[in-house]
Amino acid sequence: MASHLLTIGVLAERTGLAPSAIRYYETQGLLAPLRNNGGQRRYLRGDIRRLSFVMICQQLGYSLTDIREALASLPQGRNPTKADWTRLSKRFRGDLDARIDQLSALRDKLDGCIGCGCLSLESCALYNPEDRIAKRGSGPRYLMGDSADQI
Repeated sequence: MASHLLTIGVLAERTGLAPSAIRYYETQGLLAPLRNNGGQRRYLRGDIRRLSFVMICQQLGYSLTDIREALASLPQGRNPTKADWTRLSKRFRGDLDARIDQLSALRDKLDGCIGCGCLSLESCALYNPEDRIAKRGSGPRYLMGDSADQI
């Protein structure tokens, strides 16, 4: 087996993940290590990036299913190229832009609501007389983007 392959211990050290987490991600189909003659796992250097991608996506709230589907577009048995990663990232760009817009709007609404100190329900952006916004569904409808004009 070539010396450019990494052991699970080295991969754990480089990613900050426990070996048990790396083995779990393997069972979830997020990476596929090679095996040496003794059956020990050996990883490509590109698996550092794969696992980094997994950790970032999880922090952003993506499910392991979403992550697995995205990683399936990367080549197996060789390190992905910049072009491979660019193709993969295009899958997330629209969703991330939408999330950024939604989070920015939520931040602005929360700042205004929490920090305004208004005592006038008529000017409060979250005022909901007779629970009219409930017709749009459950949850914090105004903070999710609905407006009183929609009811």
